[in-house]
Amino acid sequence: MTAPAPIPPRVLTVAGSDSGGGAGIQADLKTMLALGTHGMSVLTAVTAQNSLGVQGAWELPADAVRAQYRSVVDDIGVQAVKTGMLSSAALVDTVAELLAGTDAPVVVDPVGVSKHGDALLAAEALDSVRTKLLPVATVATPNLDEVTQLTGVVVTDATGMRVAATEMLAFGPRWVVIKGGHLPGEAVDLLTDGSEEHWLRAPRHDNRHTHGTGCTLASAIACGLARGQDVPTAVRGAKEYVTGAIRAGFALGGGIGPVDHGWLARPAL
Repeated sequence: MTAPAPIPPRVLTVAGSDSGGGAGIQADLKTMLALGTHGMSVLTAVTAQNSLGVQGAWELPADAVRAQYRSVVDDIGVQAVKTGMLSSAALVDTVAELLAGTDAPVVVDPVGVSKHGDALLAAEALDSVRTKLLPVATVATPNLDEVTQLTGVVVTDATGMRVAATEMLAFGPRWVVIKGGHLPGEAVDLLTDGSEEHWLRAPRHDNRHTHGTGCTLASAIACGLARGQDVPTAVRGAKEYVTGAIRAGFALGGGIGPVDHGWLARPAL
């Protein structure tokens, strides 16, 4: 008699679709598979997107987002949730309300601008992100452009990262990762809950194909939390996974290619 297969940790992404496969729910689900979890998705928007940029975006109705979420959570259940592209105040409000009623850690990637500079969050939605979404986050993972969008702080060095973290924590997340990848030198991120600091350092790889890094990091953190890891352990493991994915990123199309979500399973060269 065959024993039943063990059920992997279940992780839910609430995000937009990237038709090019490098970011969005596609990146999230690839990351979740690579890290041994069962990925599930709530689609918030459809984009026409490739290596050159975003050519179009179409938001789903809030009722459709709510129905997808309830369908998954009420039947299958979740052990962690990750949010990505929530392009309007209506979607931010809807998702924040759903998350507040879910007993699982939440990783909020406050997606504002794509890798190519395309706006993915309406200006009028910023207040909803600050007052409704960030307060339900276990971990928030803004990059430096998103920090400026949300707080007005312009970060140019490590001191600025500390200031940015304080401003972000004031919105209510339990932890924040200030991603310093846009600064020169080592790729340094700051993880803090306001009382302890973890500076996460990695070598900077000379590879322009980095599409999907933010989605991938947030999803990898959610995978660690779903496994029962504490936040510093989950973030440290996610940083290592993303660093490897950046190192193995490859060219697609005529622009910026994706990180390699499957690098762990590929034979070393």
